[in-house]
Amino acid sequence: MATNPKLKGELADRLFQGILLLENQEECYQFFEDICTISELKSLAQRLEVAFMLKNKHTYDDIVAKTGASTATISRVKRCLHYGADGYNIILERMEKQAIASATEDMKE
Repeated sequence: MATNPKLKGELADRLFQGILLLENQEECYQFFEDICTISELKSLAQRLEVAFMLKNKHTYDDIVAKTGASTATISRVKRCLHYGADGYNIILERMEKQAIASATEDMKE
């Protein structure tokens, strides 16, 4: 899917180029702690967990109980999963593949 032209721009390009240069989880923590407020970072993490739970067929009640997300947030994430730019789907699929690969590697040991 094409990038939303409203998002595209020199500043956003620089931000995403910077993010792509992060090499590990610790660097991500350092960068996002500097660039986001704690509340913003928790909101981003909450939305990803909501997306994960929706993909795994959890109910709204389960999602609210685990994440504390509002039903409005859950609905918005659900819309993005079905009609958005596929960003959540890309990340969730890659995380699933990574988890499977890690589990397979653990079984070999």
